[in-house]
Amino acid sequence: MKIRIKGNTIRLRLVKTEVKQLQELGYVEEKIEFSSAKFSYRLEAKEGIQALEAQFSSNKITVYIPKSEALIWYDTDQITYKNNFEKLLLLIEKDFVCLDHTDEDQSDNYANPNTKC
Repeated sequence: MKIRIKGNTIRLRLVKTEVKQLQELGYVEEKIEFSSAKFSYRLEAKEGIQALEAQFSSNKITVYIPKSEALIWYDTDQITYKNNFEKLLLLIEKDFVCLDHTDEDQSDNYANPNTKC
């Protein structure tokens, strides 16, 4: 899972196995370890919500998706979920194969519907 933060926007991009993990386990999490601290970010299915929500606590960003959506997202053509929550714009997206050259392994990415950048 990739995270992109710009201003008050948080965007998470997930490859196929991560979307499947969200469906099966109810969460996907990544951790970054510094010598003096850890930072993590997590996408988690949550009961009782209607749209994306988020919280920041103990050096962890958690974005919540309605559990009903987490259970079906893998099996649908839905690409993006988006919500304005408090002062944040939250987006979660299926990660497409890049059209330009990259050294990154993209074997688990979704096919890009575009043919040009």
